[in-house]
Amino acid sequence: MGAEVVVEGLTKSFGNQAIWRDVTLTLPPGEVSVMLGPSGTGKSVFLKSMIGLLKPDRGRCLVNGVDIVTCSERQLYETRKLFGVLFQDGALFGSMNLFDNVAFPLREHTRKSEAEIRRIVLEKLDLTGLQGAEKKLPGEISGGMRKRAGLARALVLNPEIILCDEPDSGLDPVRTAYLSQLLIDLNAQIDATILIVTHNINLARTVPDNLGMLFRRELVMFGPREVLLTSDEPVVEQFLNGRRRGPIGMSEEKDAAQMAEEEAHAAAGHSDGSSAEDVRGVVPQLEPTPGLPERQAVRRRKDRVMSVLRSLPSAAQEGIIASLTPDEQARYQVTAQPTPYPRVESISGDLGDPAWPGVRP
Repeated sequence: MGAEVVVEGLTKSFGNQAIWRDVTLTLPPGEVSVMLGPSGTGKSVFLKSMIGLLKPDRGRCLVNGVDIVTCSERQLYETRKLFGVLFQDGALFGSMNLFDNVAFPLREHTRKSEAEIRRIVLEKLDLTGLQGAEKKLPGEISGGMRKRAGLARALVLNPEIILCDEPDSGLDPVRTAYLSQLLIDLNAQIDATILIVTHNINLARTVPDNLGMLFRRELVMFGPREVLLTSDEPVVEQFLNGRRRGPIGMSEEKDAAQMAEEEAHAAAGHSDGSSAEDVRGVVPQLEPTPGLPERQAVRRRKDRVMSVLRSLPSAAQEGIIASLTPDEQARYQVTAQPTPYPRVESISGDLGDPAWPGVRP
């Protein structure tokens, strides 16, 4: 199972410019999480801070109990081996073919024989659907294939944590859908902890177990996917619906006067160019490709979510209960109304009310 990552009060600035402050969240081991946010909110900076490429101003980032902010260089080097990173552009070496690109971390950080390296590289290329392409140069393949090659390279050291920085960047919707399925299939097969930074709303609605959002130099919220997908937080609603009306502006957040003007414009019946009906609610989560193992993260996540169900917003509770099968409702001893989004009538047993790690209301 993948490693747990606990972030506590993490703060980062460049000079006098604060990027984000007091970010607190927990990436549950073996689960897929997504971080959303408008352009310029420091999502990529957050990923780089998690692996020690950038040093935060304060706070902690614990990976299997090791604080990468304050640990020694030796500890940081060892802890980084737990990570595999897929950068936005794939970060492939243009002069190397795909085989050598994927083999690079093994040759740099291990003493494996070339025969063993070949076995591992071909295994990872096969895992990412690139079998037979090992002799091609990055310039000879499509953007989607370059992303998959970058992912194969991120996997060669068998990481416990996979970080994906805008994996859909530059890809068309079809290739993005394939990549989304690939990440779910990988999680099913290797049970790694995965964090994806993205702008893609469809990916965010269908892929993760947990969902968060950065805005105005803060973590708006982070927790079970149902919390964000049913949230009435204005910035979340605006982002998920792609509307102009809301706190997010072209280059930065809007001031109160601009917000009031837009609300008056909307009250007068003028459209802001978005769809008439809001996209809100919990949609089914992607499942592994038939023939692959079930994702172990699903069971672990449901156990934990059900243990804190009563502490979550009512709309999130409805979405969670609606997603349970009859067998799961019986297992968790949940009684629900037979409606599309049933309200919880009773939950048997003493589940307690522990705080979900990282939930920001």
